[in-house]
Amino acid sequence: MNQGKKRSALDIISNYQGDPVRIMEVCGTHTHEIFRLGIRNILPDSIELISGPGCPVCVTEVEFIDEAVMLALDKGCCICTFGDLIRVPGSNMSLADARAKGAFIKPVYTPQDALDYAISNPDIDVVFLAVGFETTTPSAALSVDLAAQKGVKNYSILTANKTMPSAYRALKGSADAYLFPGHVNAISGANSSKELVDEGISGVICGFTDKEILTAIAYTLVKLQEGKPFFKNCYPRVVTDEGSIPARKLVDKVMEKCDASWRGLGVINDSGMKLRDEYIEYDARRKYNLPKITGKTNPACRCGEVLQGKCKPNECPLYKKVCTPQSPVGACMVSNEGTCAAYYTYSV
Repeated sequence: MNQGKKRSALDIISNYQGDPVRIMEVCGTHTHEIFRLGIRNILPDSIELISGPGCPVCVTEVEFIDEAVMLALDKGCCICTFGDLIRVPGSNMSLADARAKGAFIKPVYTPQDALDYAISNPDIDVVFLAVGFETTTPSAALSVDLAAQKGVKNYSILTANKTMPSAYRALKGSADAYLFPGHVNAISGANSSKELVDEGISGVICGFTDKEILTAIAYTLVKLQEGKPFFKNCYPRVVTDEGSIPARKLVDKVMEKCDASWRGLGVINDSGMKLRDEYIEYDARRKYNLPKITGKTNPACRCGEVLQGKCKPNECPLYKKVCTPQSPVGACMVSNEGTCAAYYTYSV
């Protein structure tokens, strides 16, 4: 970005005159911050920011909610979950609806909270809903490892943990470059995204302040004009090449890769994480012999297309009419990181 006199990121962006570009901010936090900071308002028309599948609640398939409802109503389990998941619609009902029918749904902030509750209440079967990417998976793995060490028998997790690089590959061609989520790479390391360059995928690891986001966008614009794949870690104060080695070792000890279904993207090979056989008694699906469930979403909801960057929330016929944060039809309107929720919050 140093060509002659040094130019600021804002100057590079506001004076951009190159070909139209599409940049996908994968992380839901980036989506909200970009709106909150007014960054979209300063972009030339030729620069389009689109949102991707970076909200863990949003990409979790509807059958996962159906499984959780079955555990709550049919198996009599206490379901411990992050608050956002409670209102995500399942095929027939949400966890909030199940709670209205008498199910025991307990919001928690961490998997450790769920484990502590199980230890304090040995007569209650406790299931934690483990969703998220590389950032949150270590804490779920830690809770299982601690449960095994302490011999806790009434605790298990229902896994929907996913890894981001597989999604980048599945979405190849949807955007000219990615803004990689800095907190994910803080765990997985910069190298996990850098290696995508060899597959023709470009991206920049991005922080969350105004300066960090503008710098990442400006760098992306400059490199795109060179016409070849690129990578840059623009969040070096947090992200190292290797990431968090202890966290990765813990996950590898407790979990292994598996195929996973993503809302809007379908099944992506080796993109999920499940418990290893050594921890089978803590796998809620196997512990309670859950059947294979095929979920059903509202066919009018375009949440899956929003997650792929194929449409914007305000292009969905349900947006702000039937689907609102108070009465969400799709997961993207529920989560604080959801794209539809961001558009609604900032009145787009």
